Amino acid sequence: MEPVLFYGVPHGCSFGSLVALEWLGQPYRLCRIEMLEQLWDPLYAKVNPLFLTPALLLEDGEALTESQAILQHLAARGRAAGLGVVQGSREFDRLSEMLAYLNTDFFAAFGPLWTLYEKQGLGGVQQELLRQLGREAVEQGCAHLDGLLAEREWLLGERRSLADAYLAGLIRWVRYHRLFDLEEGYPHLARHVRKLQDDPAVHFAEAIERGDWPTGRGHFKGHVTLQELEPRLAA
Repeated sequence: MEPVLFYGVPHGCSFGSLVALEWLGQPYRLCRIEMLEQLWDPLYAKVNPLFLTPALLLEDGEALTESQAILQHLAARGRAAGLGVVQGSREFDRLSEMLAYLNTDFFAAFGPLWTLYEKQGLGGVQQELLRQLGREAVEQGCAHLDGLLAEREWLLGERRSLADAYLAGLIRWVRYHRLFDLEEGYPHLARHVRKLQDDPAVHFAEAIERGDWPTGRGHFKGHVTLQELEPRLAA
C-alpha cells in the first residue's frame, strides 16, 4: 500500500503535509484523526505513542512522526518534482534551517494561544496574559517572515519548497485566533499568503479538513481507517 498520512482535525499542523503530498504528485492515502475526541483509538499508539499528528506510515510499515521529519522525507522523494535538494548542499541547509524555524520558534509562538483555547476555568487576568504573550510572539514571527519575503518570491528564494507548504498550515492560526490583519502590518507576508491560498493543493487540503473528499491531482487514493491498517501496524 502507498504511504499513509495521519492528519489531525480541526486546524492541525498536518495541513502542511497534506499540501506537500499534493505538490509531490506521488500516490498516497490518508487517515483522519479527530483530535478533539476525548479518547483516541489506542491502536494509534502503534503509529505514535505520543498521540500526536501528523504521522506518516511508510511502505515498509515504519512510522515517521514530527512535521519537520515528514517534510524532509517528502522533499527527498520530490527531487524530480523540484521540491527536494541534495543532502549536504547549501540548499539543503537552507531548507532545514527554515523548517526548523517554522517548526520551533514560529509554531511555539502560538503556544499561549492554544493553551488559552484548551484550558477551562482560567481567570480574566490569566486569559489576557496568555493572549498578550501569544500575540507578541506571533507578531515577532510575522515580522521576521515579512522581512524575508520582501525580496523573495518564496520563503527560500525563487522557487517554492516544502517550507512554504508548512507555512500554509501555520499561518491560518493568525486568523483563527483573531490576532490581527496581516495586510495592515505585514504586506509581503500577506502577499505570500494570498498566493498560497490560491494554490490548488491548499484548496485540496482545506476540502479534506472539511470532509468534502476531493480528488486533488489524482494521486490521492482515498482514506483508510485505523482498523483497516491494523494488520499493517501489527507487522
